[in-house]
Amino acid sequence: MLYSCFLAGLILALTVPAVLLDEPWGAVVLAVVAVMAAGYLLWGLPRIRGRKSIAASTTSHLLEAVLATSREWLWTIGPDGRFTFSGPMSRELLGYDPSELLGQHYSQIIEPDDLARALQDRVGLEGPDASWSGLVTTCRHRDGHRVLVEVSGRPTFDGQGQVCGFEGTTRALDTPPALGAAAEEAFAGVEAMLSSRTLLTAFQPIRASDSGAVIGAEALTRFLSADDPGMSPEAWFAEAASVGLGVDLEIIALQSALIAAESLPEDLYVAVNLSPGACLDNRVAGVLLGCGIPLGRIVLELTEHHEVADYGQLGGVLAPLRSAGLRIAVDDAGAGFASMRHIVELRPDLIKLDRKVITGINADAGLQALGAAMVGFAREIGASLVAEGIETEAELAAVRKLGMGAGQGYLLGRPTVATEEWKQWSRAGSNRNPSTRPAGRHERP
Repeated sequence: MLYSCFLAGLILALTVPAVLLDEPWGAVVLAVVAVMAAGYLLWGLPRIRGRKSIAASTTSHLLEAVLATSREWLWTIGPDGRFTFSGPMSRELLGYDPSELLGQHYSQIIEPDDLARALQDRVGLEGPDASWSGLVTTCRHRDGHRVLVEVSGRPTFDGQGQVCGFEGTTRALDTPPALGAAAEEAFAGVEAMLSSRTLLTAFQPIRASDSGAVIGAEALTRFLSADDPGMSPEAWFAEAASVGLGVDLEIIALQSALIAAESLPEDLYVAVNLSPGACLDNRVAGVLLGCGIPLGRIVLELTEHHEVADYGQLGGVLAPLRSAGLRIAVDDAGAGFASMRHIVELRPDLIKLDRKVITGINADAGLQALGAAMVGFAREIGASLVAEGIETEAELAAVRKLGMGAGQGYLLGRPTVATEEWKQWSRAGSNRNPSTRPAGRHERP
């Protein structure tokens, strides 16, 4: 009612001829209009604010309900790759409270190279609608084990239309032995991969931290699948494990790596990855002893993050191979309890420090203290130390200062499948080329 009176008065005021304002009642009309307008503002504005407040509150409650009930993990990251928001599902999916992820780089839970490689074959990654969905890869849980996930996302833009981050969702995929048609399809896919051996090996150089000379190379498995180019290597291994073919795939990857390693310079050692469970398979010794690489050049990296049920059995299987020259490395040391238990029980020849210990070590006193402790510990047990994931000159300088003898990471060399590049690696006069490094993180097989 008041709103109608206000509009009527306003229209009347606008239609009153200016000459009538000289009449005595003209001023009265304007005064009435002014009073009505003021009354409406005093009455109406609080109601408008109230409605907006109720709407905002309702929206907020709805968002909270979505975040609390959704089985997907909602997240956003800024232009530097660090989390700016994490939904509560991160607790169940990854073991991290949302507050623990804020400010952390996304590489803490997902390998950037796995993500980039899976994205490169997706459709619609150019232009303003550079979104993706259905990308299958793995995330690293807080306790170290891998979680098979599906990731969807899109870029966010600032006022100038420039990409300023990303937002999206991540949901867990079933990894236990599946049942029914889905299991049959997964089994068929992995079995086809095993029979066709449509995989190849990339090598990433490992360099002496002081001279920059290449002293070894780590083998990294790459899958050539036309059916699902979006699956990362980790996802392939996880899916194979889910249908009981995990060890078979590991052994095929091991054979492929050792064949490819015959093209490496003979003065480099070759690091190959295998889980402790796969090490117990009788076929592994035959593959290692029958390959074209002397056992003294091979370093077996133990990749499993979980505890080993029987270290005596594992040590017994590895003992004859170690006596014949095979060296053992524990991968991702510092990432969790299991890797440290591996070190204590197995007394490895090499310890590979996880990239979470190395990233930002130049500016973090706590990481420096941990790094120094690991250097001392390695020295006590007679092991060599390799720092993984070195990406900046400052990190390399810190690694050198702490006395870590070797390093690996994008600053020191990208993984490559080009045999011509492998031939250029040599302990004698092999210099790193920092100008070729991209903004990325260390890869796993």
